Amino acid sequence: MKKYYLILIMLACFSAAFSQEVTKTNEVAFQAGEQITYKLKYGIFTAAEAVIKVENSPVKFNNHPALHIFADAKTAGTFNLLFKVRNKYETFIDPHTLMPYYYSEQRQEGSYKHSDKVTFDHDNGVITADKGKFPFKGNVFDFLSAYYFARNIDVSKLKTGDKLNMRYFLEDGIHTMTITFIGREQVKCGLGTFNCLKFNPTIIPGRIFRKNSKLYLWITDDKNRIPVKAHVELVVGSLVMDLTQASGLKYPLNPVKK
Repeated sequence: MKKYYLILIMLACFSAAFSQEVTKTNEVAFQAGEQITYKLKYGIFTAAEAVIKVENSPVKFNNHPALHIFADAKTAGTFNLLFKVRNKYETFIDPHTLMPYYYSEQRQEGSYKHSDKVTFDHDNGVITADKGKFPFKGNVFDFLSAYYFARNIDVSKLKTGDKLNMRYFLEDGIHTMTITFIGREQVKCGLGTFNCLKFNPTIIPGRIFRKNSKLYLWITDDKNRIPVKAHVELVVGSLVMDLTQASGLKYPLNPVKK
């Protein structure tokens, strides 16, 4: 994996709090019609925006129904001149197990372009992508399906300091991210102040992350389990992901009343 700066930040923000050892809740936390919008800010400037939508899919997989989830991520304003990003992602998942059937992406990050089409064969434990076939065991996701599965884990037994592992497929293979549960606290975002679960996903140092860079993620401590804010330190400055719009939710958002 070479140039994947924006997707790596989004992946860490959207996919935290999943582990093979945790239990999925019986009731799904989202529904068709949901739309969520995030802004990524660099200081006082809006660097990028991401919109994620959920729809019922007219396409079936092995005669099974599916939910279609798709996301658009793009840089904004001056950042289009510095490093233009136009990324599109989509995944089709089982509406009950939330496991992915099919994933695709089209990424344009500066002069770099990349596309991929990924099929998940869970019965035979094989992922088929443009770069070949990849055997796997257990649960493996693309970053969009990981985000939506993560919203449905049972966090009732999580203790401060617990470390979770998330496995996802991206571009050239299966990767693992370690996430530490920090605890519970209130955090303010564009839609108000919320009671949240706080996580610290591990960051791999590189061209945009320092060796000791920290990433913190806050997820609503309610039935929605929506990431409302994230803060990641860069080589120069930091990025903040902020929830700015949410509609079609299965459950109402409940900001803290001041």
